[in-house]
Amino acid sequence: MFSREESKKLREEFWIAFGKSYPKKWILYNTKIKGLSLKFHFDTKKAMVLLDVETDDLERRIELWEKIQSLRSLLTSEDYLPNAQFEDIYFLENGKEISRVFVMKENVSIHNKNTWQETMVFLSVSMLHLETFFTDFKEILSS
Repeated sequence: MFSREESKKLREEFWIAFGKSYPKKWILYNTKIKGLSLKFHFDTKKAMVLLDVETDDLERRIELWEKIQSLRSLLTSEDYLPNAQFEDIYFLENGKEISRVFVMKENVSIHNKNTWQETMVFLSVSMLHLETFFTDFKEILSS
């Protein structure tokens, strides 16, 4: 087991190494669509690339989610993220309800440096595909 400080240090090391290995300006929160963000996640069990719809305006969240759902067959095509999973209702640790699309790599751990390289490749490739999808269909999502 790792102490909180050791865990924090490993997380920092991973994200610094990832940034150096893949020095790209990712879109992430800068989608210019209120309530829609692209995210990376890596913990002790899995790595994920996420598209989150998290707005306090339920009508807006439903509207955005319906647009994403209308593009589902395109997003899950071989051109983008064929393994994407969709959760119209997902609860964050703080209890906030959001909608989420994600791809996940299991059996990797931020505490195990032996899994870092494969995780970096997964995160980079998956986010590139998600960003390409987002860029290709941004006009539909923002309308």
